[in-house]
Amino acid sequence: MRTTAVPEARRRAVLEVSDLTVEFETRAGRLRVVDGVDFEVAQGETLGVVGQSGAGKSVTMLAALGLLPSSARLVRGAARLEGVDLLQLRPKELRNVRGKDIGMVFQDPLTSMHPSFRVGDQIAEAIRLHDAGVSRAGARIRAIELLELVGVPFAARRWRDHPHQWSGGMRQRAMIAMAIANGPKLLVADESTTALDVTVQAQVLGVLRDVQRETGTAIVLITHDLGVIAEMADTVVVLHEGRAVESGTVGHVFASPRLPYTAGLLARGPSRSRLRPAAPRVDSGPVLEVRDLVTHFRSRSGRHSDVVHAVDGVSFDLHPGESLGVVGESGCGKSTLVRTIVRLLHPTSGTIRFEGRDITGLAGRDLREVRARLRIVFQDSFSALNPRRSVGDIVAEPLRTHGRHGAGGGGRVRELFEMVGLQPDLSGRYPHQLSGGQRQRVGIARALALEPKVLVLDEPVSSLDVPIQAQILELLERLQRDLGLAYVFVSHDLTVVRRICDRVAVMYVGRFVEVGDTATVYADPAHPYTRALLSAVPITSPAERGSGRRIVLVGDLPDPAAPPSGCRFHTRCWLAFDRCVVDEPTLQRIDAQRVCSCHLVSPIEAASIGESGFLP
Repeated sequence: MRTTAVPEARRRAVLEVSDLTVEFETRAGRLRVVDGVDFEVAQGETLGVVGQSGAGKSVTMLAALGLLPSSARLVRGAARLEGVDLLQLRPKELRNVRGKDIGMVFQDPLTSMHPSFRVGDQIAEAIRLHDAGVSRAGARIRAIELLELVGVPFAARRWRDHPHQWSGGMRQRAMIAMAIANGPKLLVADESTTALDVTVQAQVLGVLRDVQRETGTAIVLITHDLGVIAEMADTVVVLHEGRAVESGTVGHVFASPRLPYTAGLLARGPSRSRLRPAAPRVDSGPVLEVRDLVTHFRSRSGRHSDVVHAVDGVSFDLHPGESLGVVGESGCGKSTLVRTIVRLLHPTSGTIRFEGRDITGLAGRDLREVRARLRIVFQDSFSALNPRRSVGDIVAEPLRTHGRHGAGGGGRVRELFEMVGLQPDLSGRYPHQLSGGQRQRVGIARALALEPKVLVLDEPVSSLDVPIQAQILELLERLQRDLGLAYVFVSHDLTVVRRICDRVAVMYVGRFVEVGDTATVYADPAHPYTRALLSAVPITSPAERGSGRRIVLVGDLPDPAAPPSGCRFHTRCWLAFDRCVVDEPTLQRIDAQRVCSCHLVSPIEAASIGESGFLP
């Protein structure tokens, strides 16, 4: 296990929070959201703050930093930074502390950075605000050094970029650089890796570890990802309904939780993810067949028009009652693929057959009829639901559109609400009046309204905390069992895919690089990219720290408007050799359970193993 960066004899508390209580003014009166919370974090130590959404994690730290909204009222408590109570400081004094002694890394770096200013200039501004003696040129040089420290490639050139020109992982690195620019004593990371792919998450966590090792900074990690806590934290405090219900060393809390609430969080965490047994193959043939699917876009940059190779020759079959997981980093083409399958995007070439019918060129009424049985559930349940309509009307909308509402429409809506575990009396509420998990259930109920055969699920649980995520996955498993649904399940969470999917397809820059039975791929990944993805999954127990199993990929995904020659993964592959640069590998069967495209993996004759069933 990792030890703290500072020897025990020299450990001193950097932040001490005691009896912190916060209330919000609401129409119904005052609502207490933080209730007498106590914790501390020492120099060189990492404290994990965990709990369900609404437990008070973020509000606790925002209160300590003086960043609460105007509707909040601090009732009592103290937050001492090396003995100085932050809650007693005047606004000007607090501004001098924030950014200098305390650095903050927020969840969404895109909205946390100014879109009109260059990345390097924003970091330089943070330096000059707290050190008036630094010149603009000096601050810029320091900004470039910080970008290099957090692992931004070609920092001397890329500091001139604007935030939208960087990937999510790169922007998060820039936010970390800004947060550590003035050598803070405390670094607060609020869900800083929640929306990131496992490979980018591993890179960001590595940067935080390096920063702590070099500077001895105390870190507070706010997250609902227990794998991140197991990997990074020394101590943990568990919040529930605004109260700190359990705390201690990570090893002790993970091994022997005192309370059922903590045990419930751990029971739904990554260490408890079970492997789904393969679904029996139905003899009636595939319900969905995709062959050589290509979706390209025209992207104009200045005077030039580039072709973005979002999906570039994908094939697979999906059988009734089966789940196919599609995994890969952001930007690899997963969402474009599934949106093309349901014909929200028009394919450039290739064919899509649904229930034996070619739907590639369908439009109008014919396409609408197909979409009744081929439905999609989106990632962001809030933006996917009309805020001006009640959730009952939203679920009834497909029934009305297809003329199936009639006199019994209300009964069907009630049936759908009960099917997804919602009380029918919620049907009169609006999306903003429901929790994230409830909104996702509404989206699933809407997708089920017309009795579909296939559900396409695009990151359906990525924005939910662990207990709610587990509930939605249990719902999807039950619905598939009861209704015989087939799923195409897109996710960057490999633990979720392991649980929900029979087969998994690994996608990289528009193409599948490995497709096979989930148990086989997870136990013995063949493609180097698959190996890197699986090695980047957060560890399941603090005891696994330092196991050396992680493969940290260098750099970002290649630009899909200019994919590399040969194997598209060769620019990041630690095993690449000369042939990889010039000769593009094709998917070939390597055993009875899977196919793979890698020059280092030997194919075998299909005739010697019989039909595999994933690809033509």
